Amino acid sequence: MVAAENFWGSIAAQLGGSRVDVKSIIVNPATDPHSYEPTPADARALAGSQLAIVNGVGYDDWASKLLEASASSGRVVLNVGHLLGLSQGANPHRWYFPADVRRVIAAITADYERLDPAAARYFASERAGFETHSLSRYDELRAQIRARYAGVPVGYSESIFQGLGEDLQLKLLTPYSFVKAIAEGSEVTAQDKRTVDQQAEAREIRVWVFNSQNVTPDVQRVSEIARAKGIPIATVTETLSPASDSFEQWQVAQLEGLERALHAATGR
Repeated sequence: MVAAENFWGSIAAQLGGSRVDVKSIIVNPATDPHSYEPTPADARALAGSQLAIVNGVGYDDWASKLLEASASSGRVVLNVGHLLGLSQGANPHRWYFPADVRRVIAAITADYERLDPAAARYFASERAGFETHSLSRYDELRAQIRARYAGVPVGYSESIFQGLGEDLQLKLLTPYSFVKAIAEGSEVTAQDKRTVDQQAEAREIRVWVFNSQNVTPDVQRVSEIARAKGIPIATVTETLSPASDSFEQWQVAQLEGLERALHAATGR
C-alpha cells in the first residue's frame, strides 16, 4: 500500500496491521505537498502498489498522474476527494475534517477486505481498535473543546483549519477568501488584508491559529499583530510533525495546544 501523504499513510498502516506493508511518499514536514516533485523511486513505489491512496481535489495531482502512467487492472486506488464527492475548488484538507476521516477509515478497511478477503475479520478488528482506542483521546479532546469553547471567535491563516474549527464549533472570523488564497498561493485581496489585520488589531479574534508550514508575508504580519496585542497563538501543520508521530498523536498534540490557547484567551 502506498499513500501519497503520511497523514493517510499513518491511518492506513494502523488499519492494516501485520497484513499490510505501507509506504508514505511525503513524510518531511518541510515538504509542500501542493508543489512536490516526485522522484523515480516514488513512481516505482506507486507503480508497484496494490492499493494507492491519494488525497485528490487538486492537492496531489502529481500522484494521480504517476498512477495513470502505470495503469494496472489489479490496483485499487482510493482517491479521497472522489470518495467524498468533492469537486475542484473544494477545501482539500479532509484529514482535518473529523467526519471525513471516519469515512476514509471505512473506505480503507473495505479496500483491504476486497484485496485480502480471507483477512476480513482481522481488518474489522483492527478498525474497531483504531476507532475505539487509538482515536479515543482525539475524540475526547474535540468534545471537551466543543463543550467549553463553542462560539469563541478565532482567526486562522489557512483553509487547513476550517474543518476542525467547524467541528469544534468555534466562530471562524477570517474571511474564507483569505485562507483559501493563502492555501493556494494566490494573491490576497487588499480588502481581505485590511479585514484580517483589523480583526487582530481590535482583538475581535481571541485566538490566532496558523499553519506553521505556510508562513507567507501576510500570515507573518497578522501573527506579529496578534503577538503585539497579546492574542494567544496556536499552530497546526500540513503533515505529521514530527514525522515519527502517528496521525492521532499529531492531532492530539495540536488540539492540546489549541485548548491551552483558548484557555489563556478566555480563562475558562
